[in-house]
Amino acid sequence: MRFRTIWLSDVHLGSRACRVKLLLDFLRNNDCEQLYLVGDIIDIESLRRSFFWPASHAEVLQLILQKSNAGTRVVYIPGNHDDDLRSLVGVTFGNIEIAQNAVHTTRTGLKLLVMHGDEFDSVIKCGPFRTAIGGMACRMLLRLNRLVHWIHDLFGLPYWSLAQHVKLRVGKAVRYVDTFRHACISAAKEAGMDGVICGHIHRADLRQCEGVLYCNDGDWVESCTVIAEDQRGALSLLRCSQSAAPEGLDLPLRDAA
Repeated sequence: MRFRTIWLSDVHLGSRACRVKLLLDFLRNNDCEQLYLVGDIIDIESLRRSFFWPASHAEVLQLILQKSNAGTRVVYIPGNHDDDLRSLVGVTFGNIEIAQNAVHTTRTGLKLLVMHGDEFDSVIKCGPFRTAIGGMACRMLLRLNRLVHWIHDLFGLPYWSLAQHVKLRVGKAVRYVDTFRHACISAAKEAGMDGVICGHIHRADLRQCEGVLYCNDGDWVESCTVIAEDQRGALSLLRCSQSAAPEGLDLPLRDAA
């Protein structure tokens, strides 16, 4: 398929949690005029802890470069896991732009603020000890999540994310998602935008909220989702599974990831 625009984030290349095979399938079978990489594409933080860089992870970057060389405009917005790249904000490499955030205008005229979203992450700002404990718990949960994905793929079972299942049943996690969404919406309103597209929290969503369109493109660790704009300017949230074609998800999306 050929889309007008695709937004993807939280790929976490360099991490064993990255579902790279599904991502490669998606990139090979789908094209776009504009590709927004909305942060945490390369998990530099994970690479520092334990270097992991198989050929498949390099192939993702090669495919993106190929798309760029073929004329796709690529905008890379660094996140908290690839924060080192923020030193390159404002630099353009061929058809690839490094930006702190961006404004995208859809074919229908909607103006959307594009940002990773970690500037609203209270966990990052809560102090080094709680951050470290939270990070350890998250990594343990994602290791279990990888085992669940492997079992489901092996037996051809429907997609199910243990990590998302746990998060949706932890009160503080649910409140955090709500707080994050409202912070992003407020930023869009302050900037005079019609909506916001972000990532960061690994919670795919697409809904109208407080008069603003809130779009979270999810991740490629737990949900394998993207936000896409078709040639008419319509936005949709797509999930990739074992089949080659991404599936659309009904709106409002509350249990997407």
